[in-house]
Amino acid sequence: MARYTGPTTRIARKFGEPIYGPDKNFEKRNTPPGQHGLAAKRKKQKEYGTQLKEKQKVKYMYGVLERQFRNTYAKAARMKGQTGENLILLLEARLDNLVYRLGIAPTRAAARQLVLHRHITLDGKICNVPSCQVKPGQVIAVRERSKSLEVIQASVASATKYSWLEFDAANLCGKLLNVPARQEIPENINEQLIVDIYSK
Repeated sequence: MARYTGPTTRIARKFGEPIYGPDKNFEKRNTPPGQHGLAAKRKKQKEYGTQLKEKQKVKYMYGVLERQFRNTYAKAARMKGQTGENLILLLEARLDNLVYRLGIAPTRAAARQLVLHRHITLDGKICNVPSCQVKPGQVIAVRERSKSLEVIQASVASATKYSWLEFDAANLCGKLLNVPARQEIPENINEQLIVDIYSK
């Protein structure tokens, strides 16, 4: 199975919330996709279905496929603390996610592409691995010759600021100040459902 590259509004409608960010099309039609969308909405979902849906939502949200997601969960389970919270924090510490959070890219998919196309540096060295785990204190920056890209300039102009990140818009570089607390992460995720499905 390859990474999903189809219509994002369709996926957002599937989960009943704009998981890829603000979406005008989702606001117009927020029923599940397909011929029987409204009927599917009325159908009662079983416990396993609810858990599976939550796991799929997080995978789509962060652009991670099943094997990588399972490996991230296994790593989270080995860490101290709550497995669900550790999982979300590991996903948040991915390089592509932080490029998106800093406002260098408008979406996580665009951030992933910028990383893959070698437009991003980590501590002064080019890093083209989207899943690279960034540690507090490391500096993420746009490569010198890529600073004039329109997509980056437009994204930086409308960026949202986060307390655990520091960003210098003039030099297009930012830093992860600290690991965010779970309540600081704005995404609507019930990580306990993911822990439950992997614990079976």
